[in-house]
Amino acid sequence: MKVAIIMGSTSDLSKVEPAAGILKEYGVEVKVRCLSAHRAHEGLSAFINECNEDGTEVIITAAGMAAALPGVVASQTVLPVIGVPLSGSVLDGMDALMSIVQMPSGIPVATVAINGAKNAAYLALQIMAVSHNEIRTKLLAERKEMEENAMKTNEEVMAKFQ
Repeated sequence: MKVAIIMGSTSDLSKVEPAAGILKEYGVEVKVRCLSAHRAHEGLSAFINECNEDGTEVIITAAGMAAALPGVVASQTVLPVIGVPLSGSVLDGMDALMSIVQMPSGIPVATVAINGAKNAAYLALQIMAVSHNEIRTKLLAERKEMEENAMKTNEEVMAKFQ
């Protein structure tokens, strides 16, 4: 079980680290790279080729501004690619969001919220849960715990107003 996380700049590291942590909690091997689509295209292509051959199941990409990284990655693999648009410009991530969701037909990139690296990790886990029962079981248990916590909070609110 393997996921790659690629960011375009080291300034993005603090925004993608939570995704790596979640994946590791689920027992997933995580390969993290900083490879700009614009400034390190040969290294990026070499890493994508590695992912295509080494059992990587999902690639998470995080980029801001023009956010070319997710599309470039998706153009070189048929592995699921998840794009995480990052804030950091005067448009506060909207530029990256629009860039990532507007992929041409045939080269899809799943896209999560601006700075949504945690949801990118959970989406990767859900994709992998199709063929890994241990991930599926753990995700279901976590969802059940979320529901129990939400219901407990609801009961506290109800008690306060009765």
